[in-house]
Amino acid sequence: MSRVEVPVRRLAHGAGLPLPAYATEGSAGLDLMAAITAPIDLPPLGRAVVPTGIAIALPSGYEAQVRPRSGLAAKHGITVLNAPGTIDADYRGEIGVTLVNLGDAPFRVEPGMRVAQMVVAPVSTVAWNEVEELPASRRGGGGFGSTGNGNAPG
Repeated sequence: MSRVEVPVRRLAHGAGLPLPAYATEGSAGLDLMAAITAPIDLPPLGRAVVPTGIAIALPSGYEAQVRPRSGLAAKHGITVLNAPGTIDADYRGEIGVTLVNLGDAPFRVEPGMRVAQMVVAPVSTVAWNEVEELPASRRGGGGFGSTGNGNAPG
């Protein structure tokens, strides 16, 4: 496992919260916490951008992905609406988490609650090579649901 140094700025409303951290030695994601002073109530199908109280400066060639926490999703139907949310290397604003309640009961986001996880990863950029035809593949143009059902070209 490699480490990348990421400058982090704690914002005033996140002053009392710990910096994002890995819950276990083998965790891929850092826990992001709700930097709020009062609870946020999410009704079923409701959504809110939850501030985290931090801003970061990723090195060039990296991104951060904001992902749902599996426990919130499984137990309450709470997920990150644009999962995974991408934080680009040149973004310097506060990290916000857009939560949505897909459950059937209201959910309360409490101050300091772990609301999402963030994974930092290297990014590849694309250099397009426009061609008249693409090379053939076994799958071809088969789309949604075409693999594993005998409909893929063989």
